[in-house]
Amino acid sequence: MDFTFQVLNNIRAIFKKIIESNTLEDLNKIPKGFNNNIIWNIGHILVSEQLLVYKLSGLPSTLSDAMINKYRKDSKPDYPLNQSEVDDIKGLLFSTIEKTKTDYNNSIFKTYNTYTVSTTGNTLTNVEEALQFVAIHEGLHYGYVLALLKAIKN
Repeated sequence: MDFTFQVLNNIRAIFKKIIESNTLEDLNKIPKGFNNNIIWNIGHILVSEQLLVYKLSGLPSTLSDAMINKYRKDSKPDYPLNQSEVDDIKGLLFSTIEKTKTDYNNSIFKTYNTYTVSTTGNTLTNVEEALQFVAIHEGLHYGYVLALLKAIKN
């Protein structure tokens, strides 16, 4: 799983750079034809990792219920985030995945409730599969963020 965690760290470093190199206005902008924004996509990947890895393993998330509800699947941005909220998301990029790596290496994931993901139709049956899917999911949202960046810069 070292490679999977390396991929996750790399993609999160890219998301961190995107946060740092764009204005608050651009991070919050929802271009015509889109139903979310850059910062929502980044919040969403944080929440999805926690739900797919921790919640489906029967363990508590490190994220608040309010954050989970705000960024879970089928949610949309309901208001522009302020700088403090963006900074909180940026701060969670690495702390969450480092905790997951530590917890994985400490073998705390004992059970897993199977789950079929809507994007690919694959059924996750264990935490290793969940982590592999998390990497794919984060790459998918990186693509969305690139499309959003292109749309807001035009």
